[in-house]
Amino acid sequence: MTDEVQDGVQAAALDAALLGGPRTLSLRDLADRSGLDLELVRLYWRTLGLPHPDADDVAFTGRDAEAVERVAALLRDDHVGSRTMISLTRALGHTSDRLALWQVEALVEDMATRRDLDDPAARRAVLDELPRLAPVLEEQLLHSYRRHLASIAARYAVEFAAGGSAGTEGDPAALPLARAVGFADMVSFTRRTAGLGSTDLSDFVQRFETAARDVVTQCGGRVVKTIGDAVLFVADDVRTGARVALELARVLGGDLDVERERGAGGLAEGARGVTPVRVGVVWGRVLSRFGDVFGPSVNVAARLTDIADPSTVLTDPATARLLLDAPGMLLEPLPERELEGIGALAPVRIRTA
Repeated sequence: MTDEVQDGVQAAALDAALLGGPRTLSLRDLADRSGLDLELVRLYWRTLGLPHPDADDVAFTGRDAEAVERVAALLRDDHVGSRTMISLTRALGHTSDRLALWQVEALVEDMATRRDLDDPAARRAVLDELPRLAPVLEEQLLHSYRRHLASIAARYAVEFAAGGSAGTEGDPAALPLARAVGFADMVSFTRRTAGLGSTDLSDFVQRFETAARDVVTQCGGRVVKTIGDAVLFVADDVRTGARVALELARVLGGDLDVERERGAGGLAEGARGVTPVRVGVVWGRVLSRFGDVFGPSVNVAARLTDIADPSTVLTDPATARLLLDAPGMLLEPLPERELEGIGALAPVRIRTA
């Protein structure tokens, strides 16, 4: 059997294992079975971030048809509007694409390391293992997703019980959510990563993201997103936001027990990943959309991060006033600075008492 034929057999086997059966349906078949307009089905597939072939190309499976039929039922029963359905689908596509790539690349790295394989051989080995691994990964994904949904529902319930929407009455233009928003930006990222090969660079960024996420969640905040050399986080109250910021500055800066963290998965594994950050944190109202947050306080936090010294935390005067009685924190007013796109502002440094 030639390599080309063998690859074709493997691709068919992967289709059967991952997609639940052979590709026997076209885009037009999906539209006919669901009762949706062909262009809406095409849009659904495009917003998932997957190839959308010509209407009569046989490229879909029975499970694909079932997924489209479930969407059609939601729309027919008026549970969601078509615009919202597309937004939900785009969220799934964007997240699933990144998740699948992240997990496959992690498996490739694992194969290369444990079996001493070069990159092409490691990728072939992962393809062989995917039919056995996919069900476990799928179950873990569903479990994690439900836990996060429950966590969000619980936060909303607590917030509503405490009158968390207060402050927007009579002002329909006010942003809906009061949150502490913060950025932690890696110092000298370009210099620190110059000359690193792909594996070392990947390890460096992954270690930073992992350490930052661990700190944020342990302190009671939530990571909104990571952007290579920076992390954006939120917290439901101002003191938690300040604690997250201080702990990020501490852990990712000089106050790190390197020996303790050298174990597998530790922050200093391989003596890389220890890097100071500049942190800005601001309390204000935000809009949460598309897995991100928006609002003036987000912009102020980002600009404060730009001017902070390594391993320090800056906030604005309004947030500082809310922290005056916070235990374990000291506030140090600094000279007024001009912040790009913001204007003149006198930052306040937050210290651990």
